Amino acid sequence: MKRLRNLFILIMSIVFAGQVTAQDKVGTSAAPFLGIGIGPAATAMGGAYVSFARDAYTLYWNPGAISRLDRSVASFTHTGWILGSDYNWGGLILNLGNGNAVGLQFAYLDYGEENVTTIFAPEGTGDRWTANDLFATLTFARNFTERFSAGGSVKIIREMIYNSSATGFAIDLGLLYITDFNGMRLGMSIQNFGTEMQMDGQDLWFPYDQDPYRFGDNPTLTGKWKTDSWPLPLFFRLGVSMDVVSVAGNTLTLASDAFVPSDNSTVVNVGAEYNYDQIFFLRGGYQSLGRAETQEGLTAGLGLQYMIPGFAQVNVDYAFIDFGILGDFHTFGFGFTY
Repeated sequence: MKRLRNLFILIMSIVFAGQVTAQDKVGTSAAPFLGIGIGPAATAMGGAYVSFARDAYTLYWNPGAISRLDRSVASFTHTGWILGSDYNWGGLILNLGNGNAVGLQFAYLDYGEENVTTIFAPEGTGDRWTANDLFATLTFARNFTERFSAGGSVKIIREMIYNSSATGFAIDLGLLYITDFNGMRLGMSIQNFGTEMQMDGQDLWFPYDQDPYRFGDNPTLTGKWKTDSWPLPLFFRLGVSMDVVSVAGNTLTLASDAFVPSDNSTVVNVGAEYNYDQIFFLRGGYQSLGRAETQEGLTAGLGLQYMIPGFAQVNVDYAFIDFGILGDFHTFGFGFTY
């Protein structure tokens, strides 16, 4: 009980500290797409997944927990995102044995493409412009004891719009501790600790005449706009999960995360999963509790798991996200364990 009390005090300290320090930093970081949750199971549980993660999406939520998976897994997910954009993710975790695991993940947010227009060609010049964001990581984790695991990821992040782009590098760190109190799991992760990002590219070049009122000089010198650099959004997650019911193949798990981003206010995410005999999964949650005027809220989803003899264990998952005035979004995932 003393350990649980200390954990509660730590969580509350982080929550209230985040409310004070991050409230006035909304929109002050690069690559905000890094905050989009990965995986139908995690999404359906409201993002309360840092301690619960038990699939390939663990790569995103807690790199320190991938060594707890007893087999190798691979998953792919697709999300129809805001304003018709598409968010796709793929991940692979290889169990190396002896409590070690490595993993790879790749995420790509595609904003689509549109006609290039100018003042003199408002209907389009015939060219098309595109925009996209992506990140990729390489992860390693190890079980140091029967209850404690730790790991980390190295990450590359890239944002691109038309002919300009920005690149950054970061690390993610994660820890997982399984207590002796009814198997309660405590998880923690820090994401995107790294460089700043600055847009650069040929779209920033322009013809420059240093003295337009002087004849005889070169009026077509090349100038270049200098953009500001912006930090990556630093995310801190601290969570707890536990099976509260486990009877005759029926399991109910509750989970909660405190989420402290550097570019927004602190929130609490809560979620639950009902599991019938490791075959059928029903999930629900609520995200961004404690944040004023947020459009995030209710989440829900389900999953199916089936063992194909001689091949692998196959998982199919779906999640629904209520995003208020932005509409409803749907996430689909497919994976297999071998």
